This record gives sequence, structure tokens and C-alpha cells, in this order.
Amino acid sequence: MKIGPELLKILTKTYTPEEMISQRFGRYDLAFKTDEEGRPVILFIGKADENGKIKGERFARQLQGGKDHWDNKGKTG
Repeated sequence: MKIGPELLKILTKTYTPEEMISQRFGRYDLAFKTDEEGRPVILFIGKADENGKIKGERFARQLQGGKDHWDNKGKTG
């Protein structure tokens, strides 16, 4: 799975610092952890089970030297 432009619009916003935020995106459930500045840095995308745990894929954000890149870290759940 790739992170497309519509999802990037959500992931480039600033949110409450150091929070786990859950929301729907089309047919997927999202959960992302924000850093101390409120930027999403870890993303889980897929289907949430009855306990809220997402089964799908995990991404990690790389913010180094002016670069902003999301790496797919594999399957979750």
C-alpha cells in the first residue's frame, strides 16, 4: 500500500502533541501517534477490530534534513 495525496493531506496537519489519534479514511481505519510538535510520526492503516487494534500496515515518518518521507514497516495485527 502507498500513501496517496489524499491521505498525505491528513498526515501533514498538526494535531495535539504526543497523542494517539484514530479516525476513518474511506474504507480504512487510521490510528497515528504524534510527536512533541503534533506531527504524525507513526501510522497504522487497515481495519480496526472490536478492541480498536488495527490489522493492516504500519508506516513510520522520517523527518531528517528537510526531507519528509513515510516508510512502510510491514504488516500489523
